[in-house]
Amino acid sequence: GALLIGLIDTMGRAYLKDVVGLVLTPLQANTVAPAVASMLIYVLMALILFFKPEGLMPPLGTRRGASVVAVSGGAPARLIGAGLLTRWRLPLFIAAVSVLLLMPYIANHFDEPFWLDIMIRFMVFGIAAVSLDLILGYAGMISFGHALYLGLGAYVVGILSHHGIDSGFIQWPLAVLLCALVALPFGAIALRTSGAFFIMITLAFAQMMYFVGTSLYEYGGDDGLPLQTRSQFADLIDLYDPVHFYYVVLAALALVTLVTYRMVNAHFGRVLRGVRVNENRMQALGYPTFRYKLMGFVISAAMCGLAGALLGNATEFAGPQFMEWLRSGEIIIMVIFGGLGTVFGPIIGAFAYLGLERYLAELTIHWPIVFGPILIAVVFLGRSGLFTLFMPAGDAANERSWRQRWLKSSFRQKN
Repeated sequence: GALLIGLIDTMGRAYLKDVVGLVLTPLQANTVAPAVASMLIYVLMALILFFKPEGLMPPLGTRRGASVVAVSGGAPARLIGAGLLTRWRLPLFIAAVSVLLLMPYIANHFDEPFWLDIMIRFMVFGIAAVSLDLILGYAGMISFGHALYLGLGAYVVGILSHHGIDSGFIQWPLAVLLCALVALPFGAIALRTSGAFFIMITLAFAQMMYFVGTSLYEYGGDDGLPLQTRSQFADLIDLYDPVHFYYVVLAALALVTLVTYRMVNAHFGRVLRGVRVNENRMQALGYPTFRYKLMGFVISAAMCGLAGALLGNATEFAGPQFMEWLRSGEIIIMVIFGGLGTVFGPIIGAFAYLGLERYLAELTIHWPIVFGPILIAVVFLGRSGLFTLFMPAGDAANERSWRQRWLKSSFRQKN
């Protein structure tokens, strides 16, 4: 594997420009060849995993699609701090919603308008975290390329604005639609794999699109594309008004949360949970698990595309930096930080992660030394992260009993 990657990467950088120059002009070759050369190793990885999902030399007995166990069926660990804030769950929820609704007035009262910008960023990444949790927390699909759709949504807004199309009624639906259309073939290919192979192929797709972004010199290339103007909604909404923009993002977060809540508590969501627990059993029950997973993958990408459109407007910028795999890792951390497989956990995780990052960065330039151990400590709270604090101790500590109850209900419904 190392020799093959090194050979492809070196030959691409050494000879691809001459090969491309046979069919394109020298100027075009200078533009296209470096971007394609950077993508070659990821294209190679995607091709190999498509035709050989278990790798070129799989261990004996490895079966395609089940080569890596993504979910352990072992005994659950004792969760530290489970149920600590259970009795305060409803009052804290009401307080949090009240603060979100009244934040513009709070910021104005304390003469801190920048608080709105901070909260907008928190809520945008809350949407991205909720969208990822749909496939990560409920279906067990660990995607290291989710930020691809965050960047793609921002690019749709930026490119359309660059060409004079400023209507948000066009930009935002198109961002959502394009992300769904891109996720459809990517998901169809990636879902031929599982476990670590799924992680790597989603990473490959994200990196390929990242290098496509860096090669778009008309739209800024590595430097990114500044927005000509924020999305326009006739005379209905003015996104340059911080209060208007804040409530638009808050409404988007509420909508995505409500839709996700309805999905995961419907038949569709129960099937995704069943896939995470035991996909083979779900297939034996007659469920087309591939179609359910692909639909979840596409819906997740579409919701993240909306977050990207909002992020592009908030930063007035679109660039390949939004698509980096490190950004995907941050979103994964937010989901784990808040709680896998919980509707409100990813929102809590996004707010806690970004808020803690900002607070520690103001205290010291060495803030990652403190931030890292905090994240590790939260992992010991268990699968539900910070949301464990709000869960009844019995429910939080007995994941196996939840699986058994769910499987029994699935059998009763099927029969």
